[in-house]
Amino acid sequence: MSKAISQVPFAQNEPVNSYAPGSDEVKSLITTYKKMWKEKTEIPMVIGGKDIKTDKKVQLSSPQDHQHDFGFYYEGDMSHVDLAIESALAAKSKWNALGWEHRAAIFLKAADLLAGPYRDVINAATMIGQSKNVHQAEIDAACEFIDFLRFNVEFMTELYAEQPVSDAGIWNRVEYRPLEGFCFAVTPFNFTAISGNLPACMAMMGNVVVWKPSDKQVYSAKVIMDVLKEAGLPDGVINMIFTDGKETAEKILAHPDFAGLHFTGSTKVFQGMWKMIGDNIHNYKSYPRIVGETGGKDFVMVHPSANVEAVATGLVRGAFEYQGQKCSAASRAYVPKSLWNEVKAVMEAQIKTIKIGSPEDPSNFINAVIDKNSFEKCKGYIDRAEASNDANVIIGGKYDDKKGWFVYPTVIETINPYYESIVEEIFGPILTVYVYEDENWKDTLKLVDTSTQYSLTGSIFAQDRYAIDEAYKALENASGNFYINDKPTGAVVGQQPFGGSRASGTNDKAGSKMNLTRWVSVRSIKETFVSPKDYKYPYLG
Repeated sequence: MSKAISQVPFAQNEPVNSYAPGSDEVKSLITTYKKMWKEKTEIPMVIGGKDIKTDKKVQLSSPQDHQHDFGFYYEGDMSHVDLAIESALAAKSKWNALGWEHRAAIFLKAADLLAGPYRDVINAATMIGQSKNVHQAEIDAACEFIDFLRFNVEFMTELYAEQPVSDAGIWNRVEYRPLEGFCFAVTPFNFTAISGNLPACMAMMGNVVVWKPSDKQVYSAKVIMDVLKEAGLPDGVINMIFTDGKETAEKILAHPDFAGLHFTGSTKVFQGMWKMIGDNIHNYKSYPRIVGETGGKDFVMVHPSANVEAVATGLVRGAFEYQGQKCSAASRAYVPKSLWNEVKAVMEAQIKTIKIGSPEDPSNFINAVIDKNSFEKCKGYIDRAEASNDANVIIGGKYDDKKGWFVYPTVIETINPYYESIVEEIFGPILTVYVYEDENWKDTLKLVDTSTQYSLTGSIFAQDRYAIDEAYKALENASGNFYINDKPTGAVVGQQPFGGSRASGTNDKAGSKMNLTRWVSVRSIKETFVSPKDYKYPYLG
């Protein structure tokens, strides 16, 4: 049944607009940005297809100008969580019964809307609310989300086509049913694509969803809901709520119809939710599926044979794109003493050319960190490094919160391989470098593997193929996504399935068929065409 549809080229990566200076595409996007910047946006919850407004309005300010009020969202309470669950369960029967082709068509239409009339809108919302520059918004909010939607349709058809063999006289088949109950999606601020994909992929497989986006991402979340509604998603299939995180989790994870959690966020929060699920395990109709992608302390391991310019560029891009607020950001690097002075010089030269400011100016490479808490956290790491005997700020180290939450690209060098900034997740534009003696290559590989609790992404830079193979094997469990002579960021849907293990998550690989299998419950069916009429087997004579 999937052969015909899979021949249509749905699963192709969406081309990335270059936004070259003076191009029509950059003019169009910046015009949309300026228009939306001036508007006062009203963002309701969406429950059962209805806009839900409350008496509590929460003001929205932009990270790059924290005094600029661009609107508000309506905050809900636990009654709205109950309503969202009820609406999801009420929609479940009709949505489950709808043919998979119709579900596919809805999300393919959503992808085309994002690629066309909504492209500038979702990119501009991401730039305003999450402080991404034109390129970072484009590869996230537009391209990656479009890729998730299109590739997931392809993965879904491939999954449904996987059927068991049948012996003579019988027909074996499997049915990929949605989970029994409702699912819960909890999404982060840093990627609009992740925020859209987590509820959408569950719904695509026939599930109904209560979705709680980050309060720092509600602007682009609103655009996602607008797109899904225009694409024809039935009321109640995905319900978007803005409620207190802890109270919402306690209520949802205690519900007997809770069937699955799709989470991206902090390790601590995910572990807390897992514990809640364990405490409530006796209440559920079925064992819930738990999928989570959490933190990272992502490494760049440099061999003495590495190319200096490639290493420096990988570190600058990997550590500082989107202000280091990617869970895959390069935040710790291990550089051999023989290369360090050259690598440092190239990095300094590149960083000197970096502009920092509002996304409204497309020439700004660095924008603001997400909020005051993030700013203060980054400031603390920088200040403590300046005062430390074990570390020194060698590049950058500036920050400015007068207008926006701006932290400049910062490189810390440490002589302590367990110094706080080289082992703790920071989520900001701060890279910590440990310089090792060339002859300690093997010991440093062990250090990379054991220094942190995380295992999300990492990379090796080397020209020596034996060294690459050695690192590949030694760091087998140190990352879920491993890059050779490249920065540890930028996984592409359909090309590098994304996810990590250890404290970084369940490694269920977003952007692959593996992830979709978590949102179905398989029923095996055996049909015998001519049934036996006697209990005796041949051996009985």
